[in-house]
Amino acid sequence: MSALDRQCGGSHYRDMPIQPIEVMREVLTKEEYIGFLKGNIIKYSMRAGKKQGASDDADKAAHYRQFLAEAKGEPTNGLLDLPVIDMGEPT
Repeated sequence: MSALDRQCGGSHYRDMPIQPIEVMREVLTKEEYIGFLKGNIIKYSMRAGKKQGASDDADKAAHYRQFLAEAKGEPTNGLLDLPVIDMGEPT
């Protein structure tokens, strides 16, 4: 299943004729797009379990890992099962 075929937390993006991530993939360079994906993986991984009402942040991080693997032409089997790193409390 392609990352475009799933969505965390509703269907608001999938219901659009063109998803925002598809536009980003087309207008950004490959390097910029990969940087965007990596930034979102970092953000959602670090935020997982910390923001009230954001219980799906770990799923979002996994979703962006799938987009990244697809962008790099890497296999995506099992990506959604990877753990999110718990960064702990800030010191």
